[in-house]
Amino acid sequence: MSISKNQFKLITSLSQKKYRQKHKLFIAEGIKVVQELLNSSLEVETLFCTDDFSTNISDENIVRISETDLKKISNLKTPNKVLGLFKFPDEKAFKNKGLVIALDAINDPGNLGTIIRLCDWFGVEELICSKDTVDCFNQKVVQASMGSLTRISIRYVDLAEYLSATNLPTFIADMDGENVYKTNLPKEGILIMGNEANGVSNEIKKLITNKISIPRFGEIQETESLNVATATAILLSEFKRGC
Repeated sequence: MSISKNQFKLITSLSQKKYRQKHKLFIAEGIKVVQELLNSSLEVETLFCTDDFSTNISDENIVRISETDLKKISNLKTPNKVLGLFKFPDEKAFKNKGLVIALDAINDPGNLGTIIRLCDWFGVEELICSKDTVDCFNQKVVQASMGSLTRISIRYVDLAEYLSATNLPTFIADMDGENVYKTNLPKEGILIMGNEANGVSNEIKKLITNKISIPRFGEIQETESLNVATATAILLSEFKRGC
């Protein structure tokens, strides 16, 4: 079976956020990522896969295609047997307790995907994103999150309003903050990570009093900053160490 023109048009359109929002669908590719999503509570719309991809979902949701057609619809350098269209998950009620990560204008899909995986690894159930943070259903985010997207509640909000209304203690990752290794960190709170180039915005900084930093230990201290996902991993480890 080959892909119809309408199917091809739909798949191509989902590279844009406005069409993902319109159709409430997103793309996942590759055996590992797709299988993770199939094993989750997410509902699959359609799987486009080669004959050697094995799955137990209903045939009515499967379109068997050639490797040539898979290459035409794939965004991967090396397509791996399957591309799936999945429905947006239902929105979950937010608990606003425990440790929460908040992201201020994270632009890079790879960074967001990695941070979603970190939340999953460290048991952070809720991820708050500013409205100008990259879409979590961007295909590069989906690929980088490696299935963790299904286990983390993600919400896009006016970050300033959200932080102004919370009762949880709030912390900014900031180069001028207190040494994280010398800081008593609570079990509950909100850790705010900023934009790759500019850090946390001045608007958000004005709302927060707790600033923490990761000190440099190298003798030649020329590195300006850590990658935001790397910094998130280190800080999460410190927050969770006393739990």
